[in-house]
Amino acid sequence: MNAVTAESVVRHIVESFDGVHIVENAGDTFCFYGPDGDVDIARTLPFATVVTGDHYETVSRLDADGAYRLNIGLTKASYVERFGPAPTERDADGVLVTEADYTARDVLMPHPFYASQYWVGVVNPSPATFDLVRPLLVEAYEFAVRKYDNRTARAER
Repeated sequence: MNAVTAESVVRHIVESFDGVHIVENAGDTFCFYGPDGDVDIARTLPFATVVTGDHYETVSRLDADGAYRLNIGLTKASYVERFGPAPTERDADGVLVTEADYTARDVLMPHPFYASQYWVGVVNPSPATFDLVRPLLVEAYEFAVRKYDNRTARAER
């Protein structure tokens, strides 16, 4: 992969994982696991998102041409292993207080709003950084599959 664009990240996710259901809104892409396209997006979290602009927040400065943030939902253990306990304190704008510079490019960091739920993000990853986050995408996908399978099993009881 030469340049890592938002489109190439989404393509990688769709081509790498079975049962991915994509929802697009305002140029942003939300990746859900739903083997038959049967995803209740009102009650299910995506396992990864690609946000391409300042539609919902401005802390990452995604208004720059070509800027995007890949967000990945990790397990608690994986998040804590990388960043320590999840932050809970927020500033006046609702941004989680961490040591991260949310405007930094090509740096894996806690998500500015969802790190308390074990989400991480990287703005404009380089090819080398994308290679480092690929296993995190696998983990997030496998976690989404487990949650889906558990919900399905409970519903069949």
